[in-house]
Order: sequence, then C-alpha cells, then structure tokens
Amino acid sequence: QVQLVESGGGLVQPGGSLRLSCAASGSIFSINAMGWFRQAPGKEREFVAAISRSGVTTYYADSVKGRFTNSRDNSKNLVYLQMSSLKPEDTAVYYCAAPSTYTVQPPRLSSQYAYWGQGTQVTVSS
Repeated sequence: QVQLVESGGGLVQPGGSLRLSCAASGSIFSINAMGWFRQAPGKEREFVAAISRSGVTTYYADSVKGRFTNSRDNSKNLVYLQMSSLKPEDTAVYYCAAPSTYTVQPPRLSSQYAYWGQGTQVTVSS
C-alpha cells in the first residue's frame, strides 16, 4: 500500500518562498521517481517538476525553471519542492505523485503517475 502526504503550503506574497514536503509510505518511494503537479481553479492539472530515483536528475516546467528546486531524502522517505520568487500565477493546489513502475527518466505526464497525495494549497497574493 502506498500513501503520499503533502505539506508546507500556505499564503505568501509575490517574491516570497515556500518549501513543500511530500512524505511517502510503502516501497514505491525508494524505487521510483517522484513528480510534482499543480492545478489552479478552472484549469487543467499541469506538470511542475520531477526527480529521479537517485535525486541526481531533475526536470522542471519552463514556467518554474530557475525558481523551483526539487530534491529528496530517501533515508527519510521525503521529497521537497523549494519554491522561490513566487508569482501570483503559481497559485494552485500542489500534488506530489509517484509512478507505479520504474523508468529511466522521470515521467512528465500525469497519466504516467499511479499514486497521488491529497494536495496542499499554495496562494501567492499581495
């Protein structure tokens, strides 16, 4: 059984920073890449970032590249999304996700992920 739980969301002013955490239970964390997605009201879910099994390889959406940093601590079953220089358009519910099978490169499509957290709200507003 796999369970993912996000935390760390909240309200922040433009230009501020937040660090999201995703705690994973079950064996899926140590054998798979992990991804971050977000969904704003009235919009489709979109890819944000992904990290490889080892944590060495990371992918980012063009909209967040240079501002967000994905990392993981496999010894603690935690993945992090450090968000800096936040913009109002970053406002969304953020989800962490895990694929069901191993792939060489971290997936970027939501359809490639089998397990999802409940989401944490991030609001960027002045």
